Amino acid sequence: MKAKIFIIIVLAFAVIVLGVGVGSVWIPPGEILEVLRHRIFGSELPSHVGQTTVSIVWNARLPRTLLAFIVGSVLSVSGAVMQSVLRNPLASSYTLGVSSGASLGAGIVILYGVTIPLLGIMTLPVTGFVFGLGTILLVIAFASRIDGRMENNTIILTGMVFSLFVNAITTLISAIQREQLQRLIFWQMGSFSMRDWSTILILAPIAVVGILYIIHFNRELDMMTFGEEQARVMGVNLKRVKWILLISSAALTGSSIAFVGVIGFVDLVAPHIVRRVFGVSHRLVIPLSAVFGGTFMVLCDLVARTVVSPSELPVGAVSALVGAPFFAYIYFGRRARKA
Repeated sequence: MKAKIFIIIVLAFAVIVLGVGVGSVWIPPGEILEVLRHRIFGSELPSHVGQTTVSIVWNARLPRTLLAFIVGSVLSVSGAVMQSVLRNPLASSYTLGVSSGASLGAGIVILYGVTIPLLGIMTLPVTGFVFGLGTILLVIAFASRIDGRMENNTIILTGMVFSLFVNAITTLISAIQREQLQRLIFWQMGSFSMRDWSTILILAPIAVVGILYIIHFNRELDMMTFGEEQARVMGVNLKRVKWILLISSAALTGSSIAFVGVIGFVDLVAPHIVRRVFGVSHRLVIPLSAVFGGTFMVLCDLVARTVVSPSELPVGAVSALVGAPFFAYIYFGRRARKA
């Protein structure tokens, strides 16, 4: 097990280095290291490393690569939690309407040119986050009202209904305001372009705190995988724990998609692969889903920005192209073997 963990960590570092080095100009790992030493510790640059290389690494590729890793990590952790809490392999924050709510908030800002004075350029991500989190709060509150025990099927069906309803509202306002429709569509497909260190400084602390907080509930998550009745017998306050974990996961998802747009499938694929390789203990599943999901997202972003260079593909489309067939193989292959 330790060897497997070591391999996935080394793979993650290698993919991050690859993400920083590959582009219109190839930058070797040694030069990347020299740039990091120069910017972090103030060491002198070797003569063969120019300021152009420093600018490419530090201002463009490194923040973009780290952002992709962080977003992939939080989405994967969110997916792992949703699948365990709801005991559904297809469950995710998107299933419960987070992406629909965030898209509605982004649509209002983009299509109507809304700007909140105190927020300025942060209006779009903040609005997307608030609408995404607000949607899942409504879903959980409504599910709690109609089913006091908050059964999993009730939560999932409520989320699907709210998601469809909110998507319909977004479609209506998009049909009325067509001028900025292309910008909204591009946001909905996800992109890490034009992001700098300011986004990292906001999102990284949220990701670290959120993931560590969720790891704190690893025992409850393990118990819930045996079924709701078993978890109750073991002393888990299911309603309270579900509220906490679902909202925490939705907050992580909402934080990421608020900055980069809607990106799917990594939250479905990564937890399944981690469980197959490392087992079902959430003490390992949560942190390793973060590592694997971040690595997967960096690879998707690398493909998105290099395949049709100098143009760029939406990273959400790349993750879906890679993730959908692989997830179908994992999920339906398992069902076929059981049959």
